[in-house]
Amino acid sequence: MTRPPSGRDLFEEVYRSSGTAVLGYALRRSATREDALDVVAETFATAWRRRADMPPDPDDARPWLFGIARRHLANALRGQDRAGRLGERLARSFAPDAVPDPADLLQRSADNALVRTALQQLSADDRELLTLVAWEGLTPAQAAAALGLTAGTARVRLHRARGRLRAALDPSTDEETAR
Repeated sequence: MTRPPSGRDLFEEVYRSSGTAVLGYALRRSATREDALDVVAETFATAWRRRADMPPDPDDARPWLFGIARRHLANALRGQDRAGRLGERLARSFAPDAVPDPADLLQRSADNALVRTALQQLSADDRELLTLVAWEGLTPAQAAAALGLTAGTARVRLHRARGRLRAALDPSTDEETAR
């Protein structure tokens, strides 16, 4: 008879099996690599503290971790917004050409820019659901777990979000078809 893994053993297994996925999730949603690494560190620190709540199956733990990472990303974004407002006030006090626009420094492929622009036209909930499924490789049921939704609700929202994304990518699409 095998004994069930301890909380520490389960945590280590989940860290090994999901650490890279959580890092990818954070990298795609963070402004910098350092921000993403901070989110991953906070995610696993929270998971360690809450290891008694961790689903016993590592496959179920991955969406649970994405849910934790999502909350840490939201906290980081709120902090960045506050810092951004302060930065804007400081930038206004400089000469116009003294501070380069960071957006001018970023160069992306045309397709990537097109998809990101289309995603920005969607609601934050639609964007998060679509990227959890498309970029993070979660099933709709796993994405539902990460977002705190029922699987059925997630499938319906995913279907509708895909239609809205298609419409955003191809403005000639009939609005009724996108619904």
